[in-house]
Amino acid sequence: MLELYQFELSQYSEKVRFILDYKGLEYRKIEVTPGVGQMELFRLTGQRQVPVLRDGNRYIADSTEIAKYIEEQYPERPLIPKDSKLRGVCLMIEEWADESIGAKSRKAFFSAVSQDQNFRKSLLPTSTPDVFKTLVEGVPNDIFKVLGFGVGYSPDVVSSAMRDLHQDLEALTLILADSRYLLGNEPSLADFAVAGLSILLKFPEGPYLELPESAKGKGVPGLADNPIYDTFFTWRDRLYQDFRKPLVGSTINTGSAPTSIQID
Repeated sequence: MLELYQFELSQYSEKVRFILDYKGLEYRKIEVTPGVGQMELFRLTGQRQVPVLRDGNRYIADSTEIAKYIEEQYPERPLIPKDSKLRGVCLMIEEWADESIGAKSRKAFFSAVSQDQNFRKSLLPTSTPDVFKTLVEGVPNDIFKVLGFGVGYSPDVVSSAMRDLHQDLEALTLILADSRYLLGNEPSLADFAVAGLSILLKFPEGPYLELPESAKGKGVPGLADNPIYDTFFTWRDRLYQDFRKPLVGSTINTGSAPTSIQID
């Protein structure tokens, strides 16, 4: 069985999960613990970042390379059009989504979490004791601002990302106004890249991610709740309904050790 080494809330992992589900491929999710788990992943694959796909003795890193590998090895239900022009547009949109929506939505999401105590609290697992929920909810927003500067997410950087995301969602909404998919009548890698990479802008409401119920359907204020982008998020939710497999219980294997990945 294919194995996907991932972070559950990694947009790039979600992009790959979309592709695997669309192809109808069975796979096992293995959650990589930040830090020690990433070092173990590097020892085995030369790659610290997720996602990494294991197929037999092969390890494929990077969501784009994984998509190309899956398309080559499992050609049923094609992801990339054969027509040269559509193929070029598909690959261009996929790359753009990685660099724009993927990168900038992390900044917007961090800003939303740092400014909204209730949003922070909603992301905690339901099993979290109330005392810890209260502590998280009570962390001053200024603390997150300091952390933001530490990782390069200054207010100016976040504002720039938000402006770009407004433009991105406007463009996508216009494209989808009279089109079922980004390239016409058939889904493609472009669709699954954009849909998967948008999860931090607004979490899907259905049972697709290991999320507390209180977090589902929530997202970045000004984007997730903006009626101008309803067409986009309605389209994305339809992709989830049509192509993503809902979770049945917990589908994540964390292995026997909480600080490392488990590889046979």
